[in-house]
Amino acid sequence: MTTSLGWRRLGVLLRRQRRRGRAYQPRFRAHQVGVTWLGALVAISLLSLLSAWSGKLLIAAPLGASSVLLFGYPASPLAQPRNIVLGNTVGALLAVAAVALGGRGPLVIALVVGLTILLGQLLRCLHPPAGGLAFLGVFLGAKLPFVVFPVLSGSLLLVLLAWAFSRWVRGALPYPHHWL
Repeated sequence: MTTSLGWRRLGVLLRRQRRRGRAYQPRFRAHQVGVTWLGALVAISLLSLLSAWSGKLLIAAPLGASSVLLFGYPASPLAQPRNIVLGNTVGALLAVAAVALGGRGPLVIALVVGLTILLGQLLRCLHPPAGGLAFLGVFLGAKLPFVVFPVLSGSLLLVLLAWAFSRWVRGALPYPHHWL
């Protein structure tokens, strides 16, 4: 008898959490989902093609995460140009400095990701993929060129592509909401 009461309470708790989640999470129309997919596909494809054509690395895995924010939820404060460009660049600079001063160990990775969050909050440029870039930079033993190629150049290109996409593609969500 107490077991069925426990299951019933669990069911009530799960239903409440589901309602809260549905009220909190953004909803997207089918058309928006298609446009979002197209935007990310085009942007990452262009960065990849430009990388191959120029011989300069313009793409890294965390920039894929940046494109999720840029095209999937461009109204997010974390997706604005300041957050993407400055946040990613701060993460890359911290990674390069950490490698130069402390090497590539797991504690260095943890420290640089934490510092990326701290500075992102203080500078008002918090961007979750910046933590991924900081992690990647330490893991790879990044040097100063990492900051320019792929981080700064890739971030700038992604922002410009998202801006152009929002202007030229019918049904695309407006971007950005502010530049600085």
